[in-house]
Amino acid sequence: MNRLAEFLPLLRPSSRAAGILMATLGAVLFSAKAIVVKFTYRYGIDAVTLIAFRMLFAMPFFAAVAWHQSRRASRGEIVVLTRKERLQVCVLGLLGYYLSSFLDFLGLRYVTASLERLILFLSPSLVVLLSAFWFKRPVERRQWMAMVLSYAGVVLVFAHDLSFGGGEVLLGSLFVFGSAASYSVYLICSGELIKRVGATRLVAYAMLVSCVACIVQFFAVHPPAMLVQPAGVYGYSVIHATLNTVVPVFMLMWAVALIGAPTASLLGMLGPVSVLFLASWFLHEPITVWQMAGTALVLAGVFALMGGGPGKTASARQREARPSR
Repeated sequence: MNRLAEFLPLLRPSSRAAGILMATLGAVLFSAKAIVVKFTYRYGIDAVTLIAFRMLFAMPFFAAVAWHQSRRASRGEIVVLTRKERLQVCVLGLLGYYLSSFLDFLGLRYVTASLERLILFLSPSLVVLLSAFWFKRPVERRQWMAMVLSYAGVVLVFAHDLSFGGGEVLLGSLFVFGSAASYSVYLICSGELIKRVGATRLVAYAMLVSCVACIVQFFAVHPPAMLVQPAGVYGYSVIHATLNTVVPVFMLMWAVALIGAPTASLLGMLGPVSVLFLASWFLHEPITVWQMAGTALVLAGVFALMGGGPGKTASARQREARPSR
C-alpha cells in the first residue's frame, strides 16, 4: 500500500495532461460541428433531414450507454428512476437536445460558423439572467460586466455580418439565439435531477429521447424515399454523429473526472476560437478584425463569468456535469 502511495504522484502529471488534452480536443470537436453542417448543407438537404441522419447514426452509441445504466439500476447499483423523473428526462431531452439542435441547424443555413458559435456561447449569461428572473437570484456586478462583454462581442460580429448578409443573417441569428436560450432552460431545469440521476445516465437517456424525436419528425415531414441520399450526406452524417457528438460527450466527461469541471469548462472556451480558424480553413470564411475583436470580448465575458471561484455562477456549477452541443 505504501509503495502504491509513492507511485500515485507519478501518475498525476500524465493524468492531468490527458485531461487537458481531452477537454481541449472535445471543445474543438464540438465546435467543429458547424463546419460539418455547412458541408452537408451543400447537398441541398433541409435541417430536418440533417439532424435526423445525425441522430440516426449517434443513436446506437447512446442506446448502449443507456442499456448499461439501466442494467446497473436493475442490479441496485444506482437508483431506479421514478415515473416523474422519467417524464422529466423526456421533457429535458426534447428541450435541451432536440429543440436546441434543430434551431441551431436552421440558423446555420443563414449565418457563418463563427457567428453561430459566438451566439451559442451566450448560454452561460442566459442561465444567469433566467435564474435571476425565475428564482429571484441577485446578479453580481462581476456577472453584469461579463454579460456586457459577451453581448458586445456578439453584437460586434453580428453587425459586421449583417452588413453583408442582411435579413438572412438576422433570421439565422434569431434561430441560433433560440437554440442558446433553449439549452439554457435545459441547464437550469436539470440542476436537481442530475444530482440524483447522474450525468452519464441523464445525457444518455436525454439524447435517446432526442434521437427518437428527430427520427419521428423526419418521417412526419418526408417520405421514406428521402432516406436515400448522396454518399456524401451519409459520410458527413457519420462524422457529425461520432466525432462531433458521441466522442466529445465522453471526452468531456473523462476530462472532468481527471482535471475537474472548472478547468474543463475554461478549456471549452477554445471552441469559438477554433471555429474561427477552422471556418477560414475549410469554408474560406474571412477572418476579420471585427471577428477577432468580437471573439476576444465573448471569451473575456465567459472567462469572467466562470472564473469566480467559490462564488461561481449557477451556469458554471451546472456545466460541470454536462456536455456542450
